[in-house]
Amino acid sequence: MNNDFQEAEDLLFDIVDLLKEKGKGETIIIACPPAVYLEMATDIAIENDFLVGAQNCSQFDSGAYTGEISPAMINSIGVTHVIIGHSERRAYFAETNQIVSAKVDAVLRNEMIPIFCCGEVKSERESGIHFDVVKSQVSEALFQLEGEQIENLIIAYEPVWAIGTGLTATPEQAQEMHAYIRGLIGNRFGEKVAANTSILYGGSCNAKNARELFSQPDVDGGLIGGASLKAVDFVTIINSF
Repeated sequence: MNNDFQEAEDLLFDIVDLLKEKGKGETIIIACPPAVYLEMATDIAIENDFLVGAQNCSQFDSGAYTGEISPAMINSIGVTHVIIGHSERRAYFAETNQIVSAKVDAVLRNEMIPIFCCGEVKSERESGIHFDVVKSQVSEALFQLEGEQIENLIIAYEPVWAIGTGLTATPEQAQEMHAYIRGLIGNRFGEKVAANTSILYGGSCNAKNARELFSQPDVDGGLIGGASLKAVDFVTIINSF
């Protein structure tokens, strides 16, 4: 929840200008601004080879849910992706695995791609139950889907203890959990589906550590938070591929 309208628009144009200068290779970029800026972002995206995602949506397509934004509404303005189950939604807005699962279904039903977030808090990692936590999040939110739906879904691993804390999972820790998540998908949907599923790392990824994180075999990209608010840093991360 950052930037007023003009700041958000300026940031997008700064990113676009830097990408024209430096290029981006084959990297896919999805900008996920606050909901009130989505239409502005989609207008810019059309001409500049990036996609737009929402940060959240309702699990309902319509109805008496004042203040909520439905996936049907989001889809109608050209948005292609929706972040679902972000750690802050789970922590601050009591989103359970069941709510997250319903939102995943709603996004797919409305022909968009969920960016499904999972990850453990510090106490869970320190007590050694981080794999169990992530397994529950993945299985309870995604295992109702079909294989072709999973292939069209993006998973983002968020070590919650590394978000906004300055701490970062080591490349080895990131790889270990990403490989574990890919294994969960493989066991449920088959190895081919697992191999084609994008798994992003999201935990204090920045311009300095992105290249090493992205070099891990099961890390397919990043869910970038604070570092995306600085155009130079964000484009450096994009080009670290």
